[in-house]
Amino acid sequence: MQLHRLSRRTPWILCLLAFFFSVIGTMTAASKPKFHVIALAEAGGQHQAFVERAKVWLNHLAIKDNFDIDYIENTDKIDDAFLSRYQLFIQLNYPPYNWTPTAKAAFTKYIEQGKGGWIGFHHATLLGEFDGTKMWPWFSQFMGGIRFTGYIPGFADGMVTVEDRSHPAMRGLPKKFLVKQEEWYTWDKSPRPNVHVLASVDENTYSPDTRTKMGDHPVVWTNEHYKARNIYIFMGHHPELFDNPAFTSLFRNSIFWAARQKAPR
Repeated sequence: MQLHRLSRRTPWILCLLAFFFSVIGTMTAASKPKFHVIALAEAGGQHQAFVERAKVWLNHLAIKDNFDIDYIENTDKIDDAFLSRYQLFIQLNYPPYNWTPTAKAAFTKYIEQGKGGWIGFHHATLLGEFDGTKMWPWFSQFMGGIRFTGYIPGFADGMVTVEDRSHPAMRGLPKKFLVKQEEWYTWDKSPRPNVHVLASVDENTYSPDTRTKMGDHPVVWTNEHYKARNIYIFMGHHPELFDNPAFTSLFRNSIFWAARQKAPR
């Protein structure tokens, strides 16, 4: 009789166990990071405050939007095997020099073969001869064939105009937004003929005004000649940028677009 009662309950027990393991499976899937990001973060110097604020913001976003992020402060670890672990490479103000030869070769392959996406900030276009190193020609071409020529050392406010509002990286941004107290690099020429410009700064809005101008002045662009989804964002000197909702929206949009992931709403 006892066995009979147990056998009648068995289907309910099996259903309960199936539900339990289904819930556990769903929780495990939800906790597994959707993708992995590596950030090459510049250490020390005048950009340290921006980098540290960026890490705080990124760590919070990674938890909120379910991705994983690691940080390195030099290129010593970078090779093919290292990069294969990541779907997105963020160059967090780290300049395009003092890379190991192995890192250069691995990064070039990563971009040219589309093995992952890339976002570069500010210092990533410091292209020229610095710290006793020669310019990296491949990286210059990647950035549209440009060379660094100068900057505004005293900083200036500037109005940025979004040129391609249909691009996923620009989703939700206003047509124009103000960036305060930025250095505004100049290059030997505009990268526009070689890249897809997403936003530019109107040099006529500089406050205070300055002679350090280049005319056509893109500040956000992507180079569509490479398989990797890539986006360069010039802004990145002061930590206060993370108080600017246009900048943080651009950063978040770029992460999911470059990593070929659907952004959570």
